[in-house]
Amino acid sequence: MIELRTPAEIEAMRPAGRFVAETLATLRDETRVGTNLLSIDRRAHDMIRRAGATSCYIDYHPSFGASPFGKVICTSVNDAVLHGLPHDYVLADGDLVTLDFAVSIDGWVADSAVSFIVGTPRDEDLALIDTTERALDAAIGAAVVGNRVGDISHAVAEVAHGDGYRINTDFGGHGVGREMHGDPHVPNDGKPGRGYPLRPGLVVALEPWFLQSTDKLITDPDGWTLRSVDGSRGAHAEHTVAITDAGPIILTDRSWLGVH
Repeated sequence: MIELRTPAEIEAMRPAGRFVAETLATLRDETRVGTNLLSIDRRAHDMIRRAGATSCYIDYHPSFGASPFGKVICTSVNDAVLHGLPHDYVLADGDLVTLDFAVSIDGWVADSAVSFIVGTPRDEDLALIDTTERALDAAIGAAVVGNRVGDISHAVAEVAHGDGYRINTDFGGHGVGREMHGDPHVPNDGKPGRGYPLRPGLVVALEPWFLQSTDKLITDPDGWTLRSVDGSRGAHAEHTVAITDAGPIILTDRSWLGVH
């Protein structure tokens, strides 16, 4: 069921959005060559506890997950692009890292993701990250009253296809509110003018993600981590966005922290 939020409810979602933004900014700043993925999860867990927030991941067990996730943040590295289960891995020079984080504060959820390089970057990785971020900007720009879900999907696809990337539509954006995942599904490719009409009060997580040379995924033995079938690297960008008569509000915006 698609739910529309009142202006007061959107305001009530802001603390969760700010906390998710601050946490991702902090973790990105602290993550470097030599950081263990389990250390990132422990740091995020501590920040959640101190803020009085509730993890949306630790007990999460959808049909596609082998078991409850058991951690509080997704850490996807290199050819892993989604649902990366933190494990005993020490980041090496040039690794492409995606952190995906969602919490609930006072019963309201915010969800966001960022990709970045630790150490020495590769040009092709920087280009991939740039595409995901520009696709997210395009998606947000299309998230206006009067458009439809297909307009958001088409905006993402135009950026990706323009840069030569393929698109997987199995996983994409989604409604956000009292739960982390709700309706509508917002695929990263679609036809403009199609799908659910965007109305004031709709809150969605928009999340372009692309792989360098494929659109096919395989699942790790951990039952969660999704990797490219050909070993090529992936990147992911995500914000929680409220659609209003005055335009889209990015609830997980990090720009006020001096980072993108």
